Amino acid sequence: MNIKQAKEEIKHAIAAYLAKDAYGEYKIPVVRQRPLLLMGAPGIGKTAIMEQVARECGVGLVAYSITHHTRQSAMGLPFISHKNYGGKEYAVTEYTMSEIIGAVYDKMEETGLKEGILFIDEINCVSETLAPAMLQFLQAKTFGSHKVPEGWIIVAAGNPPEYNKSVREFDVVTLDRVKKIDVEPDFAAWKEYAWKQGLHGAVLSYLEIKKNHFYAMETTVDGKRFATARGWEDLSNMLQVYEELGIAADETLIVQYLQHKKIAKDFANYLDLYEKYRTDYRVGDILAGNYTKGAVEKLQDAPFDERLSVMGLLLSRLTEDFTAAYDKDLQTVQLHGVLKEIKERFASPYCAETPWETLTESYMEEIQSKYHREKKAGLLDKHGVQAYLATIQTMEGYVQAAKGAGLREKDDVFGMMKEKFADVVEDRENAISHASEALDNAFAFLEEAFGAGQEMVIFITELTANYYSVKFISENGCEKYYSYNKELLFEEKQKSILEDIEKAKTMVDLLF
Repeated sequence: MNIKQAKEEIKHAIAAYLAKDAYGEYKIPVVRQRPLLLMGAPGIGKTAIMEQVARECGVGLVAYSITHHTRQSAMGLPFISHKNYGGKEYAVTEYTMSEIIGAVYDKMEETGLKEGILFIDEINCVSETLAPAMLQFLQAKTFGSHKVPEGWIIVAAGNPPEYNKSVREFDVVTLDRVKKIDVEPDFAAWKEYAWKQGLHGAVLSYLEIKKNHFYAMETTVDGKRFATARGWEDLSNMLQVYEELGIAADETLIVQYLQHKKIAKDFANYLDLYEKYRTDYRVGDILAGNYTKGAVEKLQDAPFDERLSVMGLLLSRLTEDFTAAYDKDLQTVQLHGVLKEIKERFASPYCAETPWETLTESYMEEIQSKYHREKKAGLLDKHGVQAYLATIQTMEGYVQAAKGAGLREKDDVFGMMKEKFADVVEDRENAISHASEALDNAFAFLEEAFGAGQEMVIFITELTANYYSVKFISENGCEKYYSYNKELLFEEKQKSILEDIEKAKTMVDLLF
């Protein structure tokens, strides 16, 4: 299965393992809650999905790479205690708390989350001395004499032997006690994740043309040559920062992330073309509705890979607008909730004598505490973090403005906050309007260039695979999207057109 399917399997298992009966007991006894074992090639996203799973399930996460541990750190250090058996005292060897089990209890204390995931990566690459402890861990859910707390589900990950010489095969006894999930590289599944993470448009449009370069693992006389999902994502992050800093990326940089010289060179050449297309087609002007007839004709006459690249540029810029609207909406909703609570506290008869500054600052301390708790628990993605920080910063500005104006009455203070909040709402509406206009202009440009051809199918398909575009369109609408989606994506017609697209891409592959 692909990584998206594996993620759903893990979420379903967690839901089943944490389901309780009317008496608060787990419906599946802890002893029958098999550890989940993800097996798949390195760099395909096994580790990356665990934070997403924990956040979406609302549980804690403690993650370790077992190759970083010795027997002592995993099992604890031995010490001598004295016990009485049958009236006689004996010296008995016991162990201090396992560092890994201790981290689970620390997470519970820090976050208040009593249920979670204990994720152990590279489970089958342990040292000789630690191997028996790992088998005991999978079979009995213990490290040494210390058991994994109830409500904490074990998920482990490993690589098949063909990718790592140091891996150990699990015996049948162990395999019969785990829920084994085999994961394969899959660009289509990864692309949904990539859009949501905001990966660089050049990476996505290149891989759309060269899907066979998404994941490559070869053994040559000079050693391993590889390109992985992890490598593409990390390279994307670096490209985005380089752009912000005005630093040109070249093959020297790319090969540091894509350790496959042929693919790295190919992508470096494509990146040059991508930048050229950005300049030649003036994507910003297209989305502003200021494109020229020459740009339309140029794209009509362009080869297929160039058309895909330009659509990639359009989609990348649109995603920035969709994401900006998403963030503005998230921040507006959160700030609205804070102001509602402030209003209730101001109006409470129990707080009639309490100064507004005290009430507001006390509540903001609660918000700060909640933010740090949720962030430490891993329950916030980057958008959630930004929404909290924006809300805290905005409220601090409101408080300073009210103090600066010398306001004393709560009604006056809240009235000022309400007026300023109207500006936040307006900013959100402007962001939505800007994204809507950009999307309409993109449709107009592609419609003029290609009508309802295969390029429009690709554009609609990519919008449908993109989390932020789907959310934006579902909440704000887009007549062109609904119209073309209905017209173009009937199953049989879509299948026929996509087959033609794949043939064209194959021809492009042969030319590169």
